[in-house]
This record gives sequence, structure tokens and C-alpha cells, in this order.
Amino acid sequence: MQDTPSGGGRKTTGDADATLVTQSVEGAGVIQPRSDRTPFEGARQRHDTPAMHTPLPLTGNARATLTVLTGLHAGHIMAVDGAPVTVGRASDADLVVDDASVSRHHVRITHMKAGGFCAEDLASTNGTFVGAARVGVAVLHRDDLIQLGPRLRLRFAIIDSAEESLHRQLYESSVRDPLTNAFNRRYLAERLVAEVARERRAEGDVAIMMIDVDSLKDVNDGFGHLAGDRVLTSVAARIQRALRVEDVLARYGGDEFVVLAAGTDRGDARQLAERIRCAVEGLHVSAQGREVKVTTSIGVASLTELSADDEPVRTLLAMADARMYVAKASGRNKVCTSSVLAGDSSSPSG
Repeated sequence: MQDTPSGGGRKTTGDADATLVTQSVEGAGVIQPRSDRTPFEGARQRHDTPAMHTPLPLTGNARATLTVLTGLHAGHIMAVDGAPVTVGRASDADLVVDDASVSRHHVRITHMKAGGFCAEDLASTNGTFVGAARVGVAVLHRDDLIQLGPRLRLRFAIIDSAEESLHRQLYESSVRDPLTNAFNRRYLAERLVAEVARERRAEGDVAIMMIDVDSLKDVNDGFGHLAGDRVLTSVAARIQRALRVEDVLARYGGDEFVVLAAGTDRGDARQLAERIRCAVEGLHVSAQGREVKVTTSIGVASLTELSADDEPVRTLLAMADARMYVAKASGRNKVCTSSVLAGDSSSPSG
């Protein structure tokens, strides 16, 4: 569903979070409420008609791409040389962005029949800018900067497959832990901020699971750090297989992982944590001809447990961390969802 224009600078009915921003945007001046106009009148500051410009050809292995330059997914690259690509906050957008000032369906990038590409604003609240000009529809040039509202920037480019592959590798290396391929701590922090804000708007829940690999120090001391690295890699892979597609696994420290489960209440988080514990318990890792037993201790915390005065991200992580230590102190290989483990543990098998 697309947003509809609002009159007099009010919010759109279907986009309550994308409030109208009245501040200077990259030299574009103050954003004014939208008025009735034809599509190409909205682009008159930048282009009169698409036909006036030579289309950008796609030759050889060149592809048109959008690269996110700001926000949570900065560095993410997406090909746009096939079907039209819609950018916005809605879950059904082709490129989903986490920014409350961006409309649910904000802009569409289209490969035109005559060749070349254009950006079409989808009646967004805070406007689409190509360069410094607010546009309705605008033909795109190589390396154009596209800004959605006051903060989010994209770069439109025509690049070959080698450059595209390099961009993707650089993005992955910026958000992934090189040993385990889980997300890194910086990405987790940014993602947690975005998920907490989204779920609070929707009156939903967010669960955090702090996971410690039991006795990893013993593995390092007894078999060497290469064996310890193999254990961490195997544990990360086993946890990832136990998760749902929408869950996020990040490496938090040396032997600690965090799972972020948005839209998950405390009961469902408890079941997910137990599934992770059982999955890792069933892992078989050998070192120097001997089998190494691997287990985890897991602390679980959820957003709905917090008071309105709590700082959510810091408090959630601290709560899950404290409960993980309760699980370890109570014998390890357990799940803890409260400050005491009584009546809240999983009995280890064997």
C-alpha cells in the first residue's frame, strides 16, 4: 500500500511515523507541503522531461545498483537493473530501510523502456531529493545521490560485476565477525536500536539471548587456540541453524554470542533459547583425537519486562547478561529467564 499525500503538512493516514520534517536538506531549503502537480512538474528543478537526456546504457556485464550510504544498512548494495525497486520502511518494500522519517513506500527506481533509469517519489511525506532538488520523477545519472527525507542517502551507480562483488565483500566484512561469520557487535548495537524503536511503535516485543560457550577456556588450555576457534565456529553454525530467518546472531565477545529475536515474547524466546541449548549440546567436536563436549549457558530478557524509564538497549543486554551468569553459576548448560533459576532451568541430558 502506498502512502497518500497529506494536506497542510499533516502526517499521512497510513504512515504515522514519517512526520513532515521542516529543516534544510543538503542545500534544498525548507521542505514544503506537497501540492497538486503532474509527475514531471515535480522534477522541474532537475529535469524537464526524461526524453531530454541520453539513457544510461547497460553494456557488457554492467549493472545498475543502489548503495545505502547512511543508517543501519550503510554499505548495503542492491541491483536495480531488472524489475522496479521500491524503497521504504514497509516489510514488502524491495529495499527495506530503518528510518522513521522515510515513508513506508517512499521511492521507486525503474528501468525505463527507452533505456536509462528514473526515480519516482511515491507521495512520500518528507520528499525525495536527487542532488539538491526535490523531485516527483527524475531521470538518474551515473553516481547520482538520492536522499529520502532528511537523513537517508542512496547512491545510484552503473558498475561492472567485479566492482559489485568488491562492494558486497566490503559490506559483509564491515558487519560480520571474520571467524564465525556471525554479525559483529557494532551491527548488533545498531540493529537493536532499530528493532526496539520499531516494536515500541507497534507495541510489540523484542527478546535478547546472551549465550556463553561453557568451558571454552578449558578447550584453549588443553588443546590450543586453534581448537577453541573451531569450537566457536561450530557453535555459531549450530546456533544459526536453530534460528528463524528473521533472527539475528552476533558475536558479542570472546566466547559470547547474542541472539536478537524481534517480535518475540518472553514465552517464545524461552522456547527458542531451549532449542539453541539442545542444538549445541548435541554438537560433536574432536581435538587431538579426543571428543570435546560443548554446552552453553543462556540468559533471556525481553523488552516488555522493562519500565518506561529504563534505557532499553543497555538494560536489555545487562539483564540478559546477568541471567546468563545465573545459568552458569547453577551448573551450566541451562536457560535462565529470571534473576533466579529455580523452576526455570533445563535439566542437562546425561
